[in-house]
Amino acid sequence: MSRKRANDLSGSDFSQQRRMMVENQLRRRGIADEGVLVAMSKIPREKFVPEHLLRFAYDDSALSIGEGQTISQPYIVAKMLELLACGPEHRVLEVGAGSGYQAALLGELAAEVYAIEIVERLAQRTRQVLSRLGYENVSIMAGDGTLGYPQAAPYDRIIIAAAAPEVPQPLAEQLAEGGRLVAPVGTRGMQTCILAEKEDGELSIEKSIGCVFVPLVGEHGW
Repeated sequence: MSRKRANDLSGSDFSQQRRMMVENQLRRRGIADEGVLVAMSKIPREKFVPEHLLRFAYDDSALSIGEGQTISQPYIVAKMLELLACGPEHRVLEVGAGSGYQAALLGELAAEVYAIEIVERLAQRTRQVLSRLGYENVSIMAGDGTLGYPQAAPYDRIIIAAAAPEVPQPLAEQLAEGGRLVAPVGTRGMQTCILAEKEDGELSIEKSIGCVFVPLVGEHGW
């Protein structure tokens, strides 16, 4: 990692760090979905972190974005997106938009993205960033993500970017038949990333890696 001050970092510096992130943090750790890797090679993660943390934008760690929220570790983002298996025909619901970084990645992978953020100020900031970057297929809403967004349901894919005690029932109901849902589920202090697939109206759940997320707040969260 460069020791340059944030104001001295250039676009080429960030591009190099982005390439190193993809090769060292993702490919070498087993992320094989080329769509995810290409998207993460393209999206300027530095646009989604606070200015005073720019020099850490591509570190292998989560970063604070204010309001008690974080932008997740790149590897965890990539792993969850790989499990989600988005295609260009899919409609996606993201719960916990946060910085908007994952929403931008989803915008590269899917046809339509609806992302909900419970913190109004974060939702406004995220909407502005994504608008500047030209993501017309991504909609950011402020509200309780545990209730989903029934106006655009059903969703082929749902991803939750906050720690849930269990899969919120409204989200299970808004998932399309044959759809996939990825979420960190467990206690406030430790979760397991799960993949849930809907068949005959029921969710079958497969456990993946351990992880730690900020709590999912809302009617069906903590």
